[in-house]
Amino acid sequence: MTGTTTRIPLILDVDTGIDDSLALLYLLASPEAEIVAITCTAGNVPARQVAINNLAWLELCGREGVEVSLGAEIPVIQPLMTTEETHGPQGIGHAELPAPSQEISARHATAVWIDTVRSRPGEVIGLVTGPLTNLALALKLCPELPLLLKRLVIMGGAFNYPGNTTPTTEWNIAVDPDAAKIVFDAFSVVPADRRPVICALDVTERIEMKPEHIAALAEAAGSTPAEIISPDDALGLRSTASNTVIRHLSDAVRFYMEFHRDQDQGFLAHMHDPFAAAIALDPSLGTTRAATVDVELAGTLTRGQTVADWRGMWGREPNADIVVDTDPAEFFRMVIDRVGRFAREVG
Repeated sequence: MTGTTTRIPLILDVDTGIDDSLALLYLLASPEAEIVAITCTAGNVPARQVAINNLAWLELCGREGVEVSLGAEIPVIQPLMTTEETHGPQGIGHAELPAPSQEISARHATAVWIDTVRSRPGEVIGLVTGPLTNLALALKLCPELPLLLKRLVIMGGAFNYPGNTTPTTEWNIAVDPDAAKIVFDAFSVVPADRRPVICALDVTERIEMKPEHIAALAEAAGSTPAEIISPDDALGLRSTASNTVIRHLSDAVRFYMEFHRDQDQGFLAHMHDPFAAAIALDPSLGTTRAATVDVELAGTLTRGQTVADWRGMWGREPNADIVVDTDPAEFFRMVIDRVGRFAREVG
């Protein structure tokens, strides 16, 4: 990092998660990212497993001093659902990370959110790549939080696009739609240049990580032998990469590719959360369109659907900037460059 690099302080609120894992690696590899804290919520896997996963990745990467706090272990109202069939029994696919020695913070995630934005008003970007439960709970205790946060970036929702959980709902919103409603309503007070940025399925399902991307990452990291993931491999084949970061990442992503293949989506992995991480650092990576976003809570078939009013038909001001386009090739170029170089440094 050069002396002129401007640091961007971030709170990460996650449900790690295979794609959350790569998002964390991307931020660790980005010199402009200052990870202030990681708050954990239940989603892909239970919240305590999420916290362990984050501690394990941090320790594997030699990063000390990042607070990892436990937050909501259940949604605001509805029962918890998790998706180990998508992310593996521990949430990190076939990877088996060494058990971390660092402890989970004694502070609850809501306290971390509130204390951080109050101590650094107008500075911190919130990045939520899981359900919005922790942030919703923090808003109940600190209604002024939206005005204290510099900006919020959310991975979630689907607009004029099929869901990945029900026909109309995206996973993060479906896990806790009531929390999402609380957040979108609360952030309606922020000025236009600080509206939340939403990375929804419409764009994130275009971020398709394929075996050649893993091979390129391994090459950039100087890992041997060549990291070849093939759809013809035996199910669950484990990596023998010499580089520890590449080996564990490859084992995690292989599981994700196997899942997508089983869902007839191809031998690939949708990297929703790393894209949101990249947008948090550099919003110019995506083209956005302002809209008024709300969440359906009462629909028998559509509970959890995110609805965008693009034309002002509700008579309410826009409360979000939705990413509607990006260049996936440029995104993967940055991932390979940054994470590959970082993995080489870590060893």
